[in-house]
Amino acid sequence: METNENSPSDDDDGKAAGIVSYFFIIGWIIAYFALHHNKTGLGSYQLRQTLLFHIISTVIVVALDILFFYLLFSPDYWVASALNWLTRTTIIVVWVFGFLSAINGEKKPMPLIGKKAQTMFSGI
Repeated sequence: METNENSPSDDDDGKAAGIVSYFFIIGWIIAYFALHHNKTGLGSYQLRQTLLFHIISTVIVVALDILFFYLLFSPDYWVASALNWLTRTTIIVVWVFGFLSAINGEKKPMPLIGKKAQTMFSGI
């Protein structure tokens, strides 16, 4: 009997679910419902982190957009602009750290939110 080396393995370690979950909330939904059927430790770990990341980053970005719009024509425009840039850069850096740990198949917590996510969403 011949085996195909390119066929998907039955021993899913959760790495695919972890990677897909980093791509917006739609990626998280796909990862949870389509890829997390084996409920592996790594997949659960990454799903918990990305769920909290998506929630927090969405709230922060919406709040920043409201603040930015409010201060658009005021003398404090530069403050809002600097805060907007700094916050969005921080969000991207946190995302990159988490994404790299998912690619490497590691259970490394995301900066600032990783440990909290593991306790908040322990049911995943």
